[in-house]
Amino acid sequence: MRNKIIIILAGIFFSAAAFQSCKISYSFTGAVPMVGVKTFSVEYIQNRARLINPNLSQQLTEAIQEKLLKQTSFDQIESGGDLEFSGQITGYDVKPMNIQEGDLAAQNRLTVSVKIKYTNNKDHEQDWEKSFSAYEDFGSEISIDQAEGSIVPEIIEKLTDDIFNASIANW
Repeated sequence: MRNKIIIILAGIFFSAAAFQSCKISYSFTGAVPMVGVKTFSVEYIQNRARLINPNLSQQLTEAIQEKLLKQTSFDQIESGGDLEFSGQITGYDVKPMNIQEGDLAAQNRLTVSVKIKYTNNKDHEQDWEKSFSAYEDFGSEISIDQAEGSIVPEIIEKLTDDIFNASIANW
């Protein structure tokens, strides 16, 4: 009987030791743990669109920085981070949507397009350059100047989520 107890305890011990060596990493923010990454840098996102919102470059750059600070434990540095983000705004377009009688638009759509370059200086196989776009619709009874205050922040949030998911969350 004593030998059975010793064998059972030894089995439990070895099973626990085997499971102890297994490691599962997860994050509540969606960020994938990155070995050796401690810093990030975001270059000023230049505005190269034909139609220019003068505040958009600054707002988008700050939104990317803020998202990374809130969702990761990485430190922000001026340049040369373990993760580097750069890019440009390539489109800022307003198009009529839902044409009604009399060829009038019932709604307009503001679309913002960006091209982002992501460099992972710890693992260059993760590097990419991608285009992202996001849009919001607004009623035709208001001008783009009136609509920008409420819809541009929503578009920026969508873009930063997409950029974060493509880089940090690896989606």
